Amino acid sequence: MPLPIILVAAGMLFMTVVLIYVGVATSSRGGDQVALRLEEFASRTTPLTLEDIELSQPFSERIIRPILRGLAQFVTRFTPAHTIEATAHNLELAGRPHNWGVTEFLGLRTGAALLLAVFFFLLLSVAGQPMLYRLGSIFLGALLGYLLPGMWLSSKIRRRQQEIIKAMPDALDLLTICVEAGLGFDAAMAKVAEKWDNELSRAFGRVIQEIRLGKPRREALREMDRTTGVPDITSFVAAIIQADQLGVSMAKVMRIQSEQMRIRRRQRAEEKAHQAPVKMLFPLVFLIFPAIYVVLLGPATLVVKESGLLGGM
Repeated sequence: MPLPIILVAAGMLFMTVVLIYVGVATSSRGGDQVALRLEEFASRTTPLTLEDIELSQPFSERIIRPILRGLAQFVTRFTPAHTIEATAHNLELAGRPHNWGVTEFLGLRTGAALLLAVFFFLLLSVAGQPMLYRLGSIFLGALLGYLLPGMWLSSKIRRRQQEIIKAMPDALDLLTICVEAGLGFDAAMAKVAEKWDNELSRAFGRVIQEIRLGKPRREALREMDRTTGVPDITSFVAAIIQADQLGVSMAKVMRIQSEQMRIRRRQRAEEKAHQAPVKMLFPLVFLIFPAIYVVLLGPATLVVKESGLLGGM
């Protein structure tokens, strides 16, 4: 079997396993599962033992997370401090998927690198490839296993930021209406967090929780800006902090911010509309035009060939 086909098959198998695990881990955290577990605990009359409590946890919490932590504890000894800080910041930007911390993510990278290195080596050994290819597959598998979690995290960051950008104008409209109706700014943010269920509403809900725990509003807003990494949030937070410091009417500031966000949304839509012809150029040239040429010129080519053959006879 050729080497490229083996590598493609191995990559597809690994991605299938990863997607299945992510789906199972995500579904295991659903609200229905939590409600069923609470009902099960409430129906019991005998006290729970430590073994029952441990077995009631999901498979990822009992097996996978301890393994990842064990691998990460070994890796973090040799990991620079700035890399750990950057990983923590990226996890915050991604919204802490699956409630992972730096330890779990570094353990995931290490485990994926080891598993793919061993898997590629065994796959090429079974295929009877030379030893040089086997050693190269170890390096390739380790590199691929290390890079794939980072690529997945980057995609989560981009999706979260895009969701925040899309929800920002509507959220500011609701904030403006609530403030102009007489609510305070904190109560308006709580109303946004109550009405919607997206990344922006969760960010506002986190700000409200931090304020209730005693954190100053400006620090809570700056923390929201740091954990989102969206320029629109940065300008919004700067305007709110400046209005709070100078005593400017919050309703006027919110109205101006809402209008600016709507203008930016329209400008983004126009920018994407202008980019559409350029993005359509390559599919047209390499996919659509050849098919049209085959449909239009194919019969003409056959006619020309037949006429040439008849003329030759």
